[in-house]
Amino acid sequence: MKRLLILIIVLFSISPLFAQKERWQVRAGNRAYENAKYQKAELDYRRALEKDSTSVTAKYNLANTMYRQKNVQGAEQMAVGLLKSAGAKTSDKDSTTTSETSAPVSMSPENMAKTYHNLGNFTLNQKKYSEAVEAYKNSLRLNPKDMETKANLAYAQKMLKDQQDKQNKQNQDQNKDQNKDQNKDQNKDKKDPDKDKQDPNKDQNKDPEKPQNQQAPPPKITPQAAQQMLQAIQNKENETQDKVKKEKAKLLESRKNEKNW
Repeated sequence: MKRLLILIIVLFSISPLFAQKERWQVRAGNRAYENAKYQKAELDYRRALEKDSTSVTAKYNLANTMYRQKNVQGAEQMAVGLLKSAGAKTSDKDSTTTSETSAPVSMSPENMAKTYHNLGNFTLNQKKYSEAVEAYKNSLRLNPKDMETKANLAYAQKMLKDQQDKQNKQNQDQNKDQNKDQNKDQNKDKKDPDKDKQDPNKDQNKDPEKPQNQQAPPPKITPQAAQQMLQAIQNKENETQDKVKKEKAKLLESRKNEKNW
């Protein structure tokens, strides 16, 4: 992978990049920026914009200063606002981005190319690969010989392709999982198509749990044991009848000895 080249340019008051007269706050901000005192530099650039809202140098350097302080979104907004105020086009996704200033400014093609390049860096840092690619392309349209912008564009295009491939794979995996679940449900229904037509009394024919007051069924006995039980009952009945006959005989005998009136 090629090393990503980052182009961050600080504009000095003596630089011919912009044709506007620099104020002393901008020069103070440049000195602070050179010494990595980014908070002071940001303050100086903002003070310069309070006095001259059309200062391209202050806007450009303020965006770079915010980027150095990890305020990448703020840097992006500042760069987009600068390009819009110069009449340059930005991506549709940047159209809703609010810039801090909107006063119209005049920018040369070279300065506009550098601003597009930095905007590409700001969006690339946020993994907004599509916006970064567009920004680098806009920069190359204005300055086709910039090798650093070409290298950054190639890197952004590769990252965008990787991002799209990853998203497509996730979508395919998600569709596979959904189809797998659907096929599983369909196979389950085919395996038991008459599940809903089964005997509704099937569960009723099952032995329910035996209530506590219900008698248990009689045990099974052999025919021989049954015959023995019947014979015992018959013998008991015969004994009872013999006893009754003896009692009647005694009663008749006692009546014969009674006196007649």
